[in-house]
Amino acid sequence: MKIIDGKKIAAEIKKEIADKVQERAAKKLAIPHLAAIIVGEDGASKTYIESIRRACKEVGFISSIYQYAENISEEELLASIDFLNRDEEVHGYIIQLPLPKHISMEHVIAHVDPEKDMDCFHPVNNGKLFLGEAKYLPATPYGTVELMKRAGIEVAGKHCVVLGRSNIVGKPLAMLLAEKSAYGNATVTICHSRTQNLKEVCASADILLVAIGKPEMITADYVKKGATVIDIGIHRIPDPETEKGYRICGDVKYDEVVSQCSAITPVPGGVGPMTMVCLMLNTLHSAEEKDTK
Repeated sequence: MKIIDGKKIAAEIKKEIADKVQERAAKKLAIPHLAAIIVGEDGASKTYIESIRRACKEVGFISSIYQYAENISEEELLASIDFLNRDEEVHGYIIQLPLPKHISMEHVIAHVDPEKDMDCFHPVNNGKLFLGEAKYLPATPYGTVELMKRAGIEVAGKHCVVLGRSNIVGKPLAMLLAEKSAYGNATVTICHSRTQNLKEVCASADILLVAIGKPEMITADYVKKGATVIDIGIHRIPDPETEKGYRICGDVKYDEVVSQCSAITPVPGGVGPMTMVCLMLNTLHSAEEKDTK
C-alpha cells in the first residue's frame, strides 16, 4: 500500500520553479509576480494568504497582498481589481473566497482579467477548460492530477469516481480526468449528495477522488479493494484528547480505509500542498507567456 506524499512532491516542484526563476533572473527576464486580494479577517483565509506569501519567497517570486476591511464596497473592490488588471508588473493574482455577503462573487470574478486569473474562475477560463484549451488550470484540480501523475498513478482507461460537483473542484477535476491529455483519458463518474446507491457507485471506482466537504464521510465500504483514494477535503474538528483541542482530517476516514486501498493521500500532507505549488506554476506560465508578447 502506497501513501502518496504530497508534501514531498510539492517540495520537488518548488525546487523546479525556483531553478526556473533563477534562470529567468540570469537572463534579465521579469521575476514572476503573484498578487492576492483578501477581504475581512477570516482566520483560514488569512492563513492561506500568508502561506502564499511564504511560498512565493521560497521560490523567488515577488508577491503582493492587498488586505481590505470587511465593509469595503463592491465598487472599491472592483477598482482594486482594475488596478491589478492594468499593472504590467503583476503576472497573475487571486481573490480569496469567500467574500462578504454584500459583494457579488459573480461580479467580482467576471471583472478579473482572464489573462491574470490564476485560480481559473473566470467564465472565459472555465470555457477554455471545457474545450481543452486552458492556459491555466484551477489550482486544486491541477494539484490533484499533477500529484497522481508524479506519484505514478495511471489514470488512462481507469474508472474515476469524483465525489463532489463544486465549480471549484469537482466539475473541473472531472473534465481534466476525462480530457484527452497527459492527465486524463479516464472514464469519469461524478457523484454528489443526491446520487442513488452512492456507496455502490464509489466502490466501483479504480480511483476514488473525494471532495464532498463532509469530515470522514468515506468509510471502507465506499472503497473497492485495491483502489486508489485521493482525499481532497480538509477539516478541523474538535478533539479534546489532543493538546490543541482539535485535529485535522479529510473527507475520508483514513484509519479505516487505508488497509482497503493500493494508494491513498493523507490529510494533511496530500493534495493540500499541491494546490499552492500549482498556483505558482500558473503564475510562472503567465510570466513565460508574457516573454513572447
